[in-house]
Amino acid sequence: MKIDSLIVKGIDAKDNPDHAVVPPIYLATTYVQEDLHDFQSYAYARGGNPTRNNLEHLFSKIEQADYAYAFASGMAAVSAVFSLLHSGDKVLLNNNVYGGTYRYASNLFRDRGINYELVHDFNDLTAEDLDDDVAALYVETPSNPLLRVADIQRLAAVAHQKGKLLIVDNTFLTAYYQNPLALGADVVLYSATKYLSGHADVLAGLVATNQESIAVKLKFLQNTLGGILSPTDSYALIRGIKTLSVRLDRQEENTDRIIKFFSTHPGIEHLYYPGSFSREEKAIQERQASGHGSVISIRLTPEYDQDRFVAALSLFDLAVSLGGVESLICQPATMTHESFDADLQQKIGITKGLLRLAIGIENGEDLLEDLTQALDKAKQKKHLE
Repeated sequence: MKIDSLIVKGIDAKDNPDHAVVPPIYLATTYVQEDLHDFQSYAYARGGNPTRNNLEHLFSKIEQADYAYAFASGMAAVSAVFSLLHSGDKVLLNNNVYGGTYRYASNLFRDRGINYELVHDFNDLTAEDLDDDVAALYVETPSNPLLRVADIQRLAAVAHQKGKLLIVDNTFLTAYYQNPLALGADVVLYSATKYLSGHADVLAGLVATNQESIAVKLKFLQNTLGGILSPTDSYALIRGIKTLSVRLDRQEENTDRIIKFFSTHPGIEHLYYPGSFSREEKAIQERQASGHGSVISIRLTPEYDQDRFVAALSLFDLAVSLGGVESLICQPATMTHESFDADLQQKIGITKGLLRLAIGIENGEDLLEDLTQALDKAKQKKHLE
């Protein structure tokens, strides 16, 4: 079965007592047991909930994973995965990683005796670069917000050669475009708040793996730390996932048109999208993914006023996050990656001149007209002063 059909089909109606096409929402916090010697699957909602388990089952099928777990937010999922590490461990992160992930590493690792190192280009990493204390490689591909691409299959081989874990944040592409587990990753995680939900109304995180030893630990952490996804949010995420393929098709179509428009516009000094950094990354992206998603970043030329450009937009709301049906624009340096100090931002390239756009499902012509008029105003008003 193709992934788009699997996404829509979702959960078999035979998996619930009344064969409902839409699975029921179970709100109970506790469940009656038959007797002292015969306990059923569910006892207390933190340890397991039928609605949440329906979501986890759906997610595992989409990811081609043996085990899947739902959390209360993307950062709750990240926290659970980082809780697999032990004192004395070291984790390697790509340098333009999500700001919340960096905030966790830079503020909480030290108290737990864990070290981290930012890697400029994971595609240059070799097995010889992995010290004995390195426990895991944590990579976003494409990365946030510079859309750098890392070779998942090669990194899996490098990591496994030295007995290290490869953890991949696949938020920007989802399994519809890219399947890190099939490429060799040990763990894949998501801010499901983004594309999997798709409607900017649910906070959620998801983690999947094919390794039983990791799954046992993740299940323990989910139950013990208690950062679980509620039944109503689990239901909303199931509903959101059903439209994932049609949303992403429209969003990527719109993104392709905007990339083409920006590529020739005199007001765009630099355009970032998956594969734009180099021929090598373009080849990797085409090899390991079936699409490039719908997040891009830009820098305007000095002749165009950034503040006026953003203020003139009508269809692009100034807001953090991405992956919803609406188009958004933000300034990563101050809105999503403010946890990076100014020197590190400058070194990486996440400066105030960088704008990140998340493309929605609006009419493509309307989006192009909005960008055109905003760029026109940004230049014209600058010249009047």
